[in-house]
Amino acid sequence: MMLDLVIEKGEVADGSGGPRLRADVGVQDGRIVALGDLSGEAAHRRVDASGLVTAPGFIDVHTHDDALLLHTGGEPHPKVLQGVTSVITGNCGVSLAPLVCSRAPAPLDVLGQDAFRFASFAAYLAAVEASAPIVNAACLAGHSTLRVAHMADLDRPASESEATAMRDALAQCLRDGAWGLSTGVYYPTACAATADEVIAIARPLTAASGLLTMHIRDEGDRIDSALREAFAIGRALQVPLVLSHHKLVGKRNHGRSEQTLALVEQAAREQEVCLDCYPYDASSTMLLASRVEQSRDVMVTWSRPHPEAAGRSLRELAAQRREAPEETARALSPAGAIYFAMSEVDVGRILAHPLTMVGSDGLAHDAHPHPRLWGTFPRVLGRYVREQKLLTLEAAVHKMTGLSARRFGLPGRGLVAKGFHADLVTFDPGRVLDRATYQDPSLPPDGIHAVYVNGQLACENRQMTGTRPGRVLRRAVR
Repeated sequence: MMLDLVIEKGEVADGSGGPRLRADVGVQDGRIVALGDLSGEAAHRRVDASGLVTAPGFIDVHTHDDALLLHTGGEPHPKVLQGVTSVITGNCGVSLAPLVCSRAPAPLDVLGQDAFRFASFAAYLAAVEASAPIVNAACLAGHSTLRVAHMADLDRPASESEATAMRDALAQCLRDGAWGLSTGVYYPTACAATADEVIAIARPLTAASGLLTMHIRDEGDRIDSALREAFAIGRALQVPLVLSHHKLVGKRNHGRSEQTLALVEQAAREQEVCLDCYPYDASSTMLLASRVEQSRDVMVTWSRPHPEAAGRSLRELAAQRREAPEETARALSPAGAIYFAMSEVDVGRILAHPLTMVGSDGLAHDAHPHPRLWGTFPRVLGRYVREQKLLTLEAAVHKMTGLSARRFGLPGRGLVAKGFHADLVTFDPGRVLDRATYQDPSLPPDGIHAVYVNGQLACENRQMTGTRPGRVLRRAVR
């Protein structure tokens, strides 16, 4: 048999968390068909991976790439350049579908103002397929998106008829191929929603074996009760629960990750629950005056009335305007921001936990984005594996590949194994590192040698190849 590709003379971190092994990887028709010594096998292309590690393509489990998937330009791609080959979209209660809306309220506007034009999930997935995405995509339906579509007043819990309409809409999304429901009960569009409302709307997940991902109600002083609410919702629905971007914000909450992780461990003994995080001590979302006080500093990422404020410190802007930072925040809104409000100790502890996957939570449409959009996965390998030795390389790769594919139920993804899709990344373990900074957030990383999506070379040495080999991954209808 003539193989399409052989990646040879490198080490393989197969995504299982097990020790690396010296092996060649053979690819045919987009699948991994051989592992081991393939020096005697004929191949159309052979790639020398001496000194490199071959791993499964990274799976970004927490993205807001819903609209980015529709871009058809050839510009550098922030995820592919990191080694990401699959993304989970529709997080934090925000999905592009099903919603037709000309003026989306915050935080839906993180996806862009003119993007909400899909009346059904099927129409959105068809549009993604028509755009020929660069990466694979598994998409969630957003609770806030459903609320905006079915409720005129978002400042109260849904009525019985509204909840029924949203439940039926979710059921259709699942039939169309959505992987589950995400919530963002922290945000203005959904903070009035009760646990009973979420359960009522999410009922179709149970029969469909869908997932529930939750941006919980509070990540600061009241995080314990917010976690218990999420656990109770997951138990009531009897579905897998993913806690989105687990963190502790505000100085008085620094160090509490020991306590919150113990709560997660306790819940995991009774139900299926896991979490994701990003490797930074600053978060990013819509600009909220209520978040200013708990942050060391706040950087504006975009502002509709004052676009010139992007990339500026909110406190510096407030000083220039001779007003309180909270007043400046209100004057700049609608806007986005980076909040420096977390502890590095908590970040490392959460990242190292066995239940934690890696997700970027990057916002592709910010004028001055958080550097996590461009740097998350190389940062884990460079800063937390090589420099700090917080994780072994194998454990880190597992958190970014095999664990993610298993938790989200992505068949044939996340491992370097025979029969699996050839989503692969080769990287230099001695050089891989993020370069994106808060001042210059769009710098591509170092040390990512090549990225293959479904067996096709998508990126090599920071250069996009122009191929668009990604696929829409639809959840199997049950």
